[in-house]
Amino acid sequence: MTKTEIPQELFTKVVVDKDEREHIARPNLTAFQDGWLRLKKNKAAVVSLFVLVIVILLAIFGPVFAKHTYFDTDYSRIYQSPSAAYPFGTDQFGRDQWARIWQGTRISLLIAFAAAFIDLFIGVTFGAVSALFGGRVDAIMQRIIEVLVGVPQLIIVILLMMVMPAGIWTIVLALSITGWVNMARLVRAQILKLKNQEFVLAARVLGTSNRDIILKHLIPNTVGVIVINAMFDIPSAIFTEAFLSFIGIGLAEPNASLGVLINNGYQVLQNFPYLLIFPALVIILIMVCFSILGDGLRDALDPRMRQ
Repeated sequence: MTKTEIPQELFTKVVVDKDEREHIARPNLTAFQDGWLRLKKNKAAVVSLFVLVIVILLAIFGPVFAKHTYFDTDYSRIYQSPSAAYPFGTDQFGRDQWARIWQGTRISLLIAFAAAFIDLFIGVTFGAVSALFGGRVDAIMQRIIEVLVGVPQLIIVILLMMVMPAGIWTIVLALSITGWVNMARLVRAQILKLKNQEFVLAARVLGTSNRDIILKHLIPNTVGVIVINAMFDIPSAIFTEAFLSFIGIGLAEPNASLGVLINNGYQVLQNFPYLLIFPALVIILIMVCFSILGDGLRDALDPRMRQ
């Protein structure tokens, strides 16, 4: 078989600009940007985020623009059904339920976000230090966690609430005593996977301190786990606060929280059901939306879900 020669004039030399040789066609996205793009594809999570933003705005501005403050009493308007003047009706003291429900939502969200922030700070710090140092330090710190896990959280919370005076920050403290344990265990497990990888070893060779390794290398690579766990901590804290107030060892009158309002509505459920229905709907809406958004974030921030 004879080899057929192809004329050189059929070839055209491609001229490539130096700056274009290693050009990446796909835009360079951070983990959060990529996660946000995938989160937007989850319609349920986006709707939940939108609803939560509305609820938070109502909690902030609802009592401000209400016609009456949440503690104003007027016995001439007690137990009024929902109307244009009082969208959520009035209670046994003639107080505007619209203002009280959004004031209660504000307090419940404040307790939940404060407890979640403390859990995040303590849990991330504890778990990162335990995993990075290892050895005897890790063994001692894990024994502390095992002791705290062995005692039911609800028992600790109830005992503390019985000893200390009821108040917002007492509830936050009670929720934070053992609330950080799950965060610490998740962060420790994640960092144990990362601590021996090349980028951490390279940082050690370059003389990077343990503090900078934790803050600049390990925690940024566990941010997905941290955010997702924090999203589930918030509804859990809201439910615990509502439960404590409902059984009478949390906040009490004249304070307004969702648990206090549900307790008040439960006492007159047969005659005035709207006093229970509206705060119950708000707390259900918050918990469901946080759970759906947490599931959406788990899928969006999971690197294995990237296409």
